[in-house]
Amino acid sequence: MTPAAPSPVQANPHAHQITSWRSVLLWPLAALFHLWGRTLRIEISPADLALATAADTPRAIVLWHNRLFMASEFYRRFRTQRQCYALISSSKDGAWLDAFFQSAGLLAVRGSSSRHGREAAMALVDVMRAGNDIGITPDGPRGPCYVVKPGTLIVTRRLSAPLLLLGWEYSKAWRLSSWDRFYVPRPFSKVTLRCTVVRGDENAGDRDEAAARLQERLMAINPDL
Repeated sequence: MTPAAPSPVQANPHAHQITSWRSVLLWPLAALFHLWGRTLRIEISPADLALATAADTPRAIVLWHNRLFMASEFYRRFRTQRQCYALISSSKDGAWLDAFFQSAGLLAVRGSSSRHGREAAMALVDVMRAGNDIGITPDGPRGPCYVVKPGTLIVTRRLSAPLLLLGWEYSKAWRLSSWDRFYVPRPFSKVTLRCTVVRGDENAGDRDEAAARLQERLMAINPDL
């Protein structure tokens, strides 16, 4: 991944942070994560590859929470020309996730829909205006699984930004006992990537109806095992 450009995001003073010596503890885990991702055989059609790599404009990258394992590997292989910022909770747990994401090559905006949500939304707007992608898990962080929350569309509707929907299907994977039955693809397994682009103007109109359409399109490219 290309070196990070200066961040367009101001640090959230309310967000918990991991001190530098604690972040060192994540390095072995991040190294294993990178190695694991490199063993996976990603299959993608030429048409979907064109959508995944298009760099004409920043995009909101949308995937279900239980497919997050593939997020950094997606950027390493297909979108090295842009940085990606994801919304991560400002809590203590979010601080560890933020540190891990940074070690994996992704960046964070700290906040949530329940606390400091307006500041986080404005920060995501600034991120896209600065030419970066944003990452969205529309059913995260606590579910319900496979339900798109209408608030997911706040930033993209404001900017009329396109959404790149990702669908991941695993030939072999473990399922965790979390609320979303999180997928962990087995090393050296095959992963099929499918993509769909939603234009900014397709999300206009009633917000609940737009969320329902987005949910339907995400389900169509993410078959559950």
